[in-house]
Amino acid sequence: MKIASFNINNINKRMDNLLAWLKAARPDVVCLQELKCTDRQFPASALAEAGYGAVWVGQSAWNGVAILARGHEPIVTQTALPGDDSDEQARYIEAAINGVVVGCLYAPNGNPQPGPKFAYKLAWNERLLEHAQELLDSKLPVILAGDYNIVPEPRDIYVTTSYRDNALVQAEPRAQFARLLAQGWTDALRKAFPDEPALYTFWDYMRNRWPRNAGLRLDHMLLSKKLGKALTAAGIDRDVRGREGASDHAPVWVEVEL
Repeated sequence: MKIASFNINNINKRMDNLLAWLKAARPDVVCLQELKCTDRQFPASALAEAGYGAVWVGQSAWNGVAILARGHEPIVTQTALPGDDSDEQARYIEAAINGVVVGCLYAPNGNPQPGPKFAYKLAWNERLLEHAQELLDSKLPVILAGDYNIVPEPRDIYVTTSYRDNALVQAEPRAQFARLLAQGWTDALRKAFPDEPALYTFWDYMRNRWPRNAGLRLDHMLLSKKLGKALTAAGIDRDVRGREGASDHAPVWVEVEL
């Protein structure tokens, strides 16, 4: 099974890019983030024509997450991250596909920090930690894939001081990500490329950062113990970021032998 994650940064605006990548890469499961559309605006028909069933949680202009499955209809298990019924931001969806539980997440950015947005980021991550432990305790094969908006280590960002005060690189969210891994999750990209310093998945549109390869690793595929043992390959489809009208993220993917 090939499972991918792609922060599409406005699905309707980048539909041609998405369909071209789906046709070339042929992932079995795709987690999408930053749909930037309402539920009614989600392009379910076009994706169905491409061979993908879909479930999604939309939000006008911001956020939004979806899970696609080639030749299948995902079975929804969650439409929000548990732990705060007052949270109305569309940042998490979870579904079962061919016996695998797929959690798709778009974690808060947290900027500017310090401030209420950073506090929300940390609180959201704590809820993720709690739910992730529950998923691990289920002993089911689980993947938590998406844009975590955390740069886990200094080597996961190009050499710069411009991000020094950015929420993405602060000690608190980095510690939360380390606690996730300590639960027993496998960071699939880092396992596949343990010594790669420039394992980037995001390049800002500003300041010529894509041509300079001034990137960050924000998109992560965390595998439960059962899936971690089944990991056979992982990668980043960097070329997608260089295409006309591209998202500022590249798709990331894993292959697991079930």
